[in-house]
Amino acid sequence: MDLGIRGRVAIVCASTAGLGEATARALAAEGARVVVCGRRGDVAKEIAAQLPEAIGVEIDLVAPDGPARLVAAAEEAFGPADIVVLNSPGPPPGGSQDIGDADIVAAMESLVLPHQRLVSLVLPGMRERGWGRVLALASIGVVTPIPSLALSNIGRAALGGYLKTLATEVAGDGVTVNMLLPGRIETARTVQMNTYRAAREGVGVEEFAARAQAAIPARRYGQPGEFGAVAAFLCSEAASYVTGTALRCDGGAVPSL
Repeated sequence: MDLGIRGRVAIVCASTAGLGEATARALAAEGARVVVCGRRGDVAKEIAAQLPEAIGVEIDLVAPDGPARLVAAAEEAFGPADIVVLNSPGPPPGGSQDIGDADIVAAMESLVLPHQRLVSLVLPGMRERGWGRVLALASIGVVTPIPSLALSNIGRAALGGYLKTLATEVAGDGVTVNMLLPGRIETARTVQMNTYRAAREGVGVEEFAARAQAAIPARRYGQPGEFGAVAAFLCSEAASYVTGTALRCDGGAVPSL
C-alpha cells in the first residue's frame, strides 16, 4: 500500500531509541523527510545518516524553548512540518502512594507541556494547508492503568484528554489527531519495567519476563518494527478518516475491545 506521505516532513520526538526510532524508520521507509531528535545529538545524527532523507537534531523538549528550536531546525532543513509524532521517555516507576507533588509536576512537564507547545507551533500551518497528522506514542495505561506506573498513567491520560479535545476542533481542517498505545514491545523500557517489577515481587527477572509474556494472548512481546508500521499508517493519507482515536498495539493484552 502506498501510504501517500512521500515528501511529507515528519518530526519524530525522542527518536534516538525504542518506539520513536522505530517510527522514524518506518516513516522514512515510506518516503517521508524525517527529523530525528533527542537529547543524544550524536545518536540522532547517526540514525539520520542511515535514512534516505533525514536530519538529526540534539534537543531537550522539556526546556521551554525546546519545541521552538526543534520546529525551527525542521523548517530550515525541509520546510513546515506535516507530521508530528509526540513521544517522550517514561517517568520513573512507582505506585500511587510513592509519589508527591514534585513528581506529578515533573511528569506533566515531561509528558504534556512539551507536546502541547510543539503542537501549538505546527498546527496553524497544518490547518492552513489542509493536511496534518499529530500522533502521540503513549501506553495502554491510557485505557488500563498499569500497576507501578502511577506517574505514566497520570501524565499520559492527561495528554489523551488534550488530544481528544484537539481532534474534534481540527478534524474539519484535514488534520488528524490520534494516539498509539503500545503494550509490551521489546525495548529498553520493557526491560527496565521487568527488572523493577521482578524486584518488587521477589522473583528473578527472567522468570518475571517469561510470566509476563505468557499472559499476552499473542504469547510474545511485540517488535519495534511492528509498532512503527502501525504508527506510519496512522500518519498516512490512507488514515485520513481516523481521528480522535487511541489504537492499541498490544498483542491483545488489554482484556476489553
